[in-house]
Amino acid sequence: MTATDRSIELVTAAAQAAADRLAHDIIAYDVSDVLSITDAFLLASAPNDRQVKSIVDEIEERLNKDLGAKPVRREGDRDARWILLDYVDIVVHVQHSEERVFYALERLWKDCPELPLPEDALKTRGKAEEHARLTGADGTDGDQS
Repeated sequence: MTATDRSIELVTAAAQAAADRLAHDIIAYDVSDVLSITDAFLLASAPNDRQVKSIVDEIEERLNKDLGAKPVRREGDRDARWILLDYVDIVVHVQHSEERVFYALERLWKDCPELPLPEDALKTRGKAEEHARLTGADGTDGDQS
């Protein structure tokens, strides 16, 4: 089984919305062969809680406005460290960068095929690492010398 056209349409729109809100390291996996509850996972991250919420709000608004899709479940709003949007066909995970590293969902789903994403979403790869280096969050002082 592979992800449906509807799932790919949702993933593409959600990835573009996340990229428009400056999400980091956007990636999508076709998990339809290993999970029966959904076709795809979209992962994105941000360096702070406010941006995590902003990304999630933009994804939710864009999918509703452009595709008439509303999540059946939204979890994690209180702390905004990891917010999950469940659209049945796809599940969107927007995590704080620290949670992204700690839980390493990419490691869990690395054997699943990646889904194609818009160019803007692909350009976000490596942004978390770059942000950490620039702000000194990677253990350095942020000096780029």
